[in-house]
Amino acid sequence: MDIKGVIDVSFVDWDGKLTLVIFLPNCNFRCPFCHNVNLVLDPERLETVPFGYVEEQLENQTDWIEGVCITGGEPTLHNDLPELCSRLKKMDFQVKLDTNGTNPVMLNELIDRKLVDYVALDIKAPLTVEKYSKATGVKAENMLLNVKESIKKLLESDMDYEFRTTVVPTLHDEDDIKQICCSLKGCKKYVLQKFDVSIGKTTIDPDFMSKSLSEEEMQKILATAQEIIPYTKRR
Repeated sequence: MDIKGVIDVSFVDWDGKLTLVIFLPNCNFRCPFCHNVNLVLDPERLETVPFGYVEEQLENQTDWIEGVCITGGEPTLHNDLPELCSRLKKMDFQVKLDTNGTNPVMLNELIDRKLVDYVALDIKAPLTVEKYSKATGVKAENMLLNVKESIKKLLESDMDYEFRTTVVPTLHDEDDIKQICCSLKGCKKYVLQKFDVSIGKTTIDPDFMSKSLSEEEMQKILATAQEIIPYTKRR
């Protein structure tokens, strides 16, 4: 498994749980606001972390680490992802998967084999080809069909999951969020995240480093989402 980064302890990647976070390289999207630039565009420049290091950290922290979050990049691009999840489950850790939903076949396998305990699926934009292509930086027609299939799988699933959207100025407005919410009606959990470029971070499109969303705008968008999905939360 080509692991390109590890956070030994995270308080923010899985609500209510202390986790270790694994970063896997490569992505089939080129979201202009993405800040994992090297992980997506130049993963070969990053040092590979041996799985033995992950095992060692988990064994040393077994008294307080409750789960492992697998993120990226896009983890479902890796054919050996089920093996990674299986090894973590055999160590008695819960597994959370962050995904863009473009590989429903892999997602189905992970869910059906009970290799993941929680899935966070990013909804990049309203589910139209034009909007999704703009938000992801690629021609999204075929991949959007896969995203819709993954959404359907989670909506019909008994497992724990969340849908989440990073609200980005110039890409999203209140109407966009309203359209997304209408596509997710009946979901267990919807989360909005405010786009923010931390000091020292870059974005795939450098123009997005200067974009910001006011707190007032974010609150209005959150209120709009809660009109359709009342339990929408902000992270």
